[in-house]
Amino acid sequence: MTSSALGNFSADPGNGLFACELSFECTFCVAAKASACQARSPSPSFCPPEKRSAMSICDRPLPTPRPVPRRRLFGFEIDPLSMKQAVEQLRTWINEGSERCRFVVTPNVDHAVLLQEHAGLQGAYREADLVLADGHPLVWASRLLKQRLPERVPGSDLVPMLFESTKQQGPITAYLLGAAPGVAERAASNIQKLWPGVRVVGCYSPPIGFEKKPEEIEQILWRIADCQPDVLVVGLGAPKQECWVHTHREQIAAKVALCVGATIDFLANERRRAPRWMQRTGLEWLHRMLSEPKRLVKRYAKDAWVFPRLVLRQWLAPNAG
Repeated sequence: MTSSALGNFSADPGNGLFACELSFECTFCVAAKASACQARSPSPSFCPPEKRSAMSICDRPLPTPRPVPRRRLFGFEIDPLSMKQAVEQLRTWINEGSERCRFVVTPNVDHAVLLQEHAGLQGAYREADLVLADGHPLVWASRLLKQRLPERVPGSDLVPMLFESTKQQGPITAYLLGAAPGVAERAASNIQKLWPGVRVVGCYSPPIGFEKKPEEIEQILWRIADCQPDVLVVGLGAPKQECWVHTHREQIAAKVALCVGATIDFLANERRRAPRWMQRTGLEWLHRMLSEPKRLVKRYAKDAWVFPRLVLRQWLAPNAG
């Protein structure tokens, strides 16, 4: 163990995230080691028992890293990570690589409502490598229900923050899958102006209904495999993007896939995000609804009716889910 390790996250072959114990080797420990080992027996690998008491705790095996428990809310589990920790985890996965693509989902209130009845989305969330709370209401509810999440980690902020990390931690490659024709290309141009350390190696806008056409799916997987990106940014909308990535995760030739909705549109300036004050106060949903009333009013009305009942149900029966 090197000196001074605190709060570093690494991943096991499954979904578990680990937080390392604080450990360091102080000056006293180094001195104690030196004095004890001066009196070693002729065998260089043996330290006499009477000298072992002078050895510091630093000589003992380090404890096994503790798993960071997920928080269970509304029938699914969420990783209690901050934005910084989430980016660190993604960088670890990118640097380490894996035999299969790891994938990340970012639930909001609408996802929580959909999950109650959508078997495909439930399966995707069960097997996602990282589940990050996108919406303020999820974070607020987590505190009320004693399943505390540290903060909101929206996909539309996670992708730029991951790209920003290239300024200190080295370059990455990305593939943009989704949005309307031409939008991903504009997003790629903006990305490479803002973050020279990000090389966009491909873009593709699948046709409507592609998920039901095996030949189209094969073509998409071939396009990704041809580029071998570090990060696949998927903007196909929920629940399509989560279900598609989950179904094909063993065939996706990327290290990490991020299911992040309208993020490609935001990066292309095709859509405008809510002002910062609305994001901070949990009113971004209102901005989006006013921007796309025909598409979102009915959805948000349903969410406003169902979500409080999900909170109440878990509050009354906290162990039922």
